[in-house]
Amino acid sequence: MMKATMLLLVAMLIPAKCTCNLECAVDNAINQKIQAAVDAKVSEVLRTAQMICTNVSARGADVSCPSGYKPTSCACGMGCGSWDIRSDTVCHCQCASIDWTSARCCRVGLQ
Repeated sequence: MMKATMLLLVAMLIPAKCTCNLECAVDNAINQKIQAAVDAKVSEVLRTAQMICTNVSARGADVSCPSGYKPTSCACGMGCGSWDIRSDTVCHCQCASIDWTSARCCRVGLQ
């Protein structure tokens, strides 16, 4: 009786294991298809991306980048080499009596 019970138990577990393997294989195939589609779209977007930059300047210690642009570097008049970027859009020269400030402003654009 014990052998029959064990055989019945093993017989019940084998189909469950096979079903899991089949489901896992299908899930993996679906995941691979999704990942391939995402990778293709990302590559397509990155191929068309370009850095678009412009220079702006103003009198005084501050200059703002145009809307949508971010400052990547600043230059200051009067031989001042100390500057910082404020509010994510403004180049500010830190020396006193600055006569001009310039900024290199960039954004990522798509072709």
